[in-house]
Amino acid sequence: MTAQTIDTLHGVRVLHCAPDGPVLDGESAALDLIGDAFGHEAELVAVPVERIAEDFFRLGSGVAGAVVQKFVNYRLRLAVLGDISGHVARSTALRDFVYESNQGRQLWFLADAAELGTRLGG
Repeated sequence: MTAQTIDTLHGVRVLHCAPDGPVLDGESAALDLIGDAFGHEAELVAVPVERIAEDFFRLGSGVAGAVVQKFVNYRLRLAVLGDISGHVARSTALRDFVYESNQGRQLWFLADAAELGTRLGG
């Protein structure tokens, strides 16, 4: 089992996933993370970009929609941490999706855990 850590940032309980765990590649993997989050009473799951399947960044694949919908259904927030600039540079649709997601509170694409702390504090 991969090490995960729990932290409370600005009153929000966060499950930080390790970079070397199972890939978030669809509904089943999302449900596994959701189960872990519930087990730790987390409100937000922070997943390193290394754990995100390539198909997640190809919006036409439906992976991002399926994963995000699971998190919405279970009222959990998701933060993808790391550099996604290469993916965004290749897709206007993804760039727009990231921009819109970052305007809300359900899904964020952030550079790192420090930026997550800043967003939660604001």
